[in-house]
Order: sequence, then structure tokens, then C-alpha cells
Amino acid sequence: MPKMKTNRAAAKRFRVSGTGRIRRPKGGASHFMAKKNSRHLRRLRKNDMVDGVLQTRIARLFPYGVP
Repeated sequence: MPKMKTNRAAAKRFRVSGTGRIRRPKGGASHFMAKKNSRHLRRLRKNDMVDGVLQTRIARLFPYGVP
């Protein structure tokens, strides 16, 4: 049986945290930056955690574990 493929789009977007939860970057930090105040931009720099409900669905995209 051939190897299963990792979803490459998901591999570029998600990482695993030290405690085993899946981290994701926050949305809205790619363009229209001049409109956003500095506090908002600083908040967007930090990573966020994937909701527990979605965690199993995202983990299914990584047959050999989250990279």
C-alpha cells in the first residue's frame, strides 16, 4: 500500500505546541495594515490555538502527525 500524503496547505499553516495542541496564525495580518492600530497589529503577531472541536478534523489532514 502506498504512503498516505500530508495535506500540504495544512502543513504550511499549522504547527504543534509544546503541550500537543495545534497552533495556528491569526487571520487579517496580510494587507490593509495602515488602517489597523498598533495594538491590533501587535495582537495579530501572536499565534492562536485551534478550537478543540476542530482539532480532530485538522489532525486528520496529517496522517503521520502534525509537523
